[in-house]
Amino acid sequence: QVHLVESGGGLVQAGGSLRLSCAASGRTFSAYTMGWFRQAPGKEREFVGGVSWSGDIRYSVDFVKGRFTISRDNIKNTVYLQMNSLKPEDTAVYYCAADQKHLRRIGTLQEEYDSWGQGTQVTVSS
Repeated sequence: QVHLVESGGGLVQAGGSLRLSCAASGRTFSAYTMGWFRQAPGKEREFVGGVSWSGDIRYSVDFVKGRFTISRDNIKNTVYLQMNSLKPEDTAVYYCAADQKHLRRIGTLQEEYDSWGQGTQVTVSS
């Protein structure tokens, strides 16, 4: 089982930036795809973007609108989510997740991932 820990969340003004980190430990060899999800108050957890083991990246156009960037550092076993031009609508708990079954698929649904972090709070003020 892969253990995931998110960090980097906090309070930021609209238009500002944050970089979230997701550090993986344990059976990292099976973390083929890493995904980012977010859940706002009263909303369902939704896909933000992900990166496959081979380096392919997929974003949610509806949510990201080109403002977020995902990267992966294999040496540090860490995945990043760079968030720029933040809006109050981006306020949510952000989660990272690992797909331990597929090499190339970047799933957009929660059930397509096997391991989850505890989440990190991102709050964007007006």
